[in-house]
Amino acid sequence: MLRVLMYLVPLALTIYAFIDCLNTPEDEAKHLPKIAWVFIILLFWIVGPIAWLVAGKLRHVPANGRTPSEWHRRQRAQYVAPDDNPEFLKSLSAENKKDESLLKSWEADLRRREEELKRQEREKREKDGEE
Repeated sequence: MLRVLMYLVPLALTIYAFIDCLNTPEDEAKHLPKIAWVFIILLFWIVGPIAWLVAGKLRHVPANGRTPSEWHRRQRAQYVAPDDNPEFLKSLSAENKKDESLLKSWEADLRRREEELKRQEREKREKDGEE
């Protein structure tokens, strides 16, 4: 039983430190980038997780009893309905202006082609009328 604990305790410590490191925001990782801590935890089986738990993470008591999950919830982007989002409405008006200019150019091209066809028909009728 003691032999099994020799392997299970470091394995559990490594798994705990790895998950803790992955769930820690990038700005709370101390001394090294978070990806470096992940490699240290995984490569150095016992020393890496202990180093992470001791020196790798900014540890402080949350203010007002706040939990990390609340912090993460507050940091999420707040989604609003498209008709209430001014940025979305601005993008729609910009797309509308672009589409309107494209439509106007197509209409001008269509009128030019229609005029050209009418002119060709008149010339053909005049030519047929002369013969």
